[in-house]
Amino acid sequence: MASGEAMAQQQQFNTPGTNGVSPSPEPRRSEKAITVPDPLVEVEGVSLFYGAKQALRDVCMNIPKKKVTAFIGPSGCGKSTLLRCFNRLNDLVDGCRVEGNIFINGKSIFDPDVDITDLRKRVGMVFQKSNPFPKSIYENVAYGARIAGVNKKLVLDELVEKNLKRAALWDEVSDRLNDSAMGLSGGQQQRLCIARAVAVEPDVLLMDEPCSALDPIATAKIEDLITELKQKFTIVIVTHNMQQASRVSDYTAFMYIGDIVEFDTTEKIFLNPGKKHTEDYVSGKFG
Repeated sequence: MASGEAMAQQQQFNTPGTNGVSPSPEPRRSEKAITVPDPLVEVEGVSLFYGAKQALRDVCMNIPKKKVTAFIGPSGCGKSTLLRCFNRLNDLVDGCRVEGNIFINGKSIFDPDVDITDLRKRVGMVFQKSNPFPKSIYENVAYGARIAGVNKKLVLDELVEKNLKRAALWDEVSDRLNDSAMGLSGGQQQRLCIARAVAVEPDVLLMDEPCSALDPIATAKIEDLITELKQKFTIVIVTHNMQQASRVSDYTAFMYIGDIVEFDTTEKIFLNPGKKHTEDYVSGKFG
């Protein structure tokens, strides 16, 4: 039998709600999470509901600074949903309700004084399908700075060059910066989106299956880029590709039906997992 406290908690979780967040009154500081060096993101008992359907279940984890953390697991297990919690993109979904708390640099992203626009600048997102703006290559990268009020050409020129180099794209486009970004190949467009995201110097860079639509050559370039970018940025990536997760990530979380089954160093998850379920998934026995 469940205890009265557990039953009350379950009843609370099953109560339909409207859009909104109910942060834990006393955050537990990831009591169920492994210890990681220098955590930047702390996820404290996060549960998420789409109407009456529960998509995440009491997720606790710490994401270390300037490392790559991969979320793996079968389709529909909550990987992208958890990723979208970090910059509150789930707020845009009707009927979505979040319980628990998330801290970035020690501050709750659900605090009433948090500016959502500023949060989404500090927590950048690169989506599965590249989404360059219908502007020039130059203006795509300069966009964030222009929004912030930067208009000096010299400053913008330096910013565009710096971030196209960061994205390993400068040598390919330096002679056509005023051409439309829509004329780039799929892999180039994705790297341009990465350049646009890092140009505003985010604390965290989220990547939701950034290579799923790319060929092996373009994928290899993105993976090399991720390895370079983690020297400067904290990166969280969702991927269905086990080989990719093992190549690019330092830590890996295996998710299943809204739960984190196991979260540890990538080496341990792939070579010596602590859970049979994890071992079956990474070895290809299901998924």
